[in-house]
Amino acid sequence: MTDTLRTAPSTELLTDDPTWWRQAAVYQIYPRSFADSNGDGIGDLPGITAKVPYLTQLGVDAVWLSPFYPSALADGGYDVDDYRDVDPKIGTLAQFDEMIDALHAAGIRVIADLVPNHSSDRHVWFQEALAAPAGSPARARYIFRDGLGDGGELPPSDWTSIFGGPAWTRVADGQWYLHSFASEQPDWDWDNPEVREDFLTTLRFWSDRGVDGFRVDVAHGLAKSLPEVLPSKAELDALPKADGDHPLWDRDEVHEIYASWREVFDEYDPPRIAVAEAWVEPSRRARYASASGLGQAFNFDLLEADFDATQFHDIITYNLDAAEASGSSTTWVFSNHDVVRHATRYGLPALDGRDVKQGAEWLLSGGTSPEVDVETGLRRARAASLFMLGLPGSAYVYQGEELGLPEVADIPADERQDPSFFRNPGVDIGRDGCRVPLPWACEGSSFGFGPGDAHLPQPSWFGEYSVEAEDADPASTLALYRAALAARRDLQTDETLEWLPVDGRDDVLHFVRPGGWHVVCVFGTEPVDLAALGLGGAASGGAVSDGAEVLVASGPLSDAGQLPGETAAWLRA
Repeated sequence: MTDTLRTAPSTELLTDDPTWWRQAAVYQIYPRSFADSNGDGIGDLPGITAKVPYLTQLGVDAVWLSPFYPSALADGGYDVDDYRDVDPKIGTLAQFDEMIDALHAAGIRVIADLVPNHSSDRHVWFQEALAAPAGSPARARYIFRDGLGDGGELPPSDWTSIFGGPAWTRVADGQWYLHSFASEQPDWDWDNPEVREDFLTTLRFWSDRGVDGFRVDVAHGLAKSLPEVLPSKAELDALPKADGDHPLWDRDEVHEIYASWREVFDEYDPPRIAVAEAWVEPSRRARYASASGLGQAFNFDLLEADFDATQFHDIITYNLDAAEASGSSTTWVFSNHDVVRHATRYGLPALDGRDVKQGAEWLLSGGTSPEVDVETGLRRARAASLFMLGLPGSAYVYQGEELGLPEVADIPADERQDPSFFRNPGVDIGRDGCRVPLPWACEGSSFGFGPGDAHLPQPSWFGEYSVEAEDADPASTLALYRAALAARRDLQTDETLEWLPVDGRDDVLHFVRPGGWHVVCVFGTEPVDLAALGLGGAASGGAVSDGAEVLVASGPLSDAGQLPGETAAWLRA
């Protein structure tokens, strides 16, 4: 593993506020699809550095970098060969230093993605394990088991991986190793002190280079307790996941690991921060977000909700109460590298409680059935995003959502890359559609992504959503995000809000933040008269008779001071 020291530490200093993360706007960059500087079709670190002015103008407080480590890309970079180096296809450690210096000089902090549940099968320690005998210290860093059957030819259990197919793979001498995800991603054994110590080294390595925090992948999966006789898949699936005693997920012992990480975070000034990707019961998130642990945890509740006022109200209320009880701040997110973009989701029929999530039916049809209403999807996405950016807590924005970018559904099978597509044919189309490289220009072989073609095919209509097309348009989604993020910085105060009643309308939400900052969203299709909300006479872009002023709106207000259906606005009274 690479341990090259940073030879030129950044001299640019950000504020030393240890609470900067509590209400930060964080922009997620999927490096391989953000900007390509050298024309090889893959986004890279110099590409990110070149776009720092864009990020500055957008107005974000931090960027979260999805994995940039050496990887065979069996899972989009989440199969890590070396935790303390940069994939040569996207840069070098020196270029990483240049990028972080440029971001810090612009006042933008950096959050690195950390993947501690599993490594790549090309990791030096896994290669050492393959070359070592059963029962050796090298194998003890991972989870190896003897097989069942007379000759051990059967896997230790019938478990399936998250990506489909068996969760065990056999090695040359007959033993099997556990992989919760792809076979190229063997699970670490976190009972092993060498594994624990090596990750502490990794945390210090990147923190010493100036990284301000970490997003922790599969944070609920590290601690495992496998009995000698493993349960069947049916028995495993029937076990409760909310009591801290499941063999694989969300075990109480995982918080002992994060307590040791917190000691490392607190060695720095300001302390490094972390946010857990923990798909656990809402009541279990608080421990990941505790001050003695990671400090914050992703809340995916709005991401999983329909565009519905009651769902939004209940989710927001629950999570703000939970954050107050834990001492953390909550997080809000609609899109990321794993789900269908919300500009498309909101143009599809409501889930209405169905188990099919994130537009899976639509994706499997190649984007043809059910028919997506593009205009409705974008209108709702703009309203939901503006409403969310007005909430207390951290806001996570996925690259391209500031352009209103839709999902790309019709990627040819021979050009797809996501392992879930290949492991679950006809069942899971994969996540490539939200990872298509960004359009920066109206035209060109990759719409300005780079000098050559992009590593995933971009549709012909991508230029309509490009930065170039939206940059000078005051009505564009890009202009909306810029205005909202600028106003958000000026308006943010404490982490509270007060819900205000909306008589006779169960499809309208209205809250006020300290300082008289009102946020209103119409989830239905009928307009609402702002006079009925005590904000009467408001019209876009100016003060009104009662002192209210429209600060930002996701769509134009009527001359009569009505907020149209599926539209949100910020007003100051």
